[in-house]
Amino acid sequence: MLRKVSRLFTIKTRVEAFLIIYALALGACTRGAHYLEQFPGTGGWLLFLACTGAVFIAGAKILDCLKYERAEREAVAEG
Repeated sequence: MLRKVSRLFTIKTRVEAFLIIYALALGACTRGAHYLEQFPGTGGWLLFLACTGAVFIAGAKILDCLKYERAEREAVAEG
């Protein structure tokens, strides 16, 4: 039962990865907008860029992991 539940939280396809990255980007932009309200000027913009930059790093890592997992799965299937 626990294995079935854990499969719900596993990213299996690139489409799922892009949907998760999109959701992360929306949250980061919202957080960045709050930073711009709290810290007007250069400081707010730097925090905004830090939020969006983190999404780029996380998105790249997610996509790389999918490639690695696919290659590992194919290597195991070949024997």
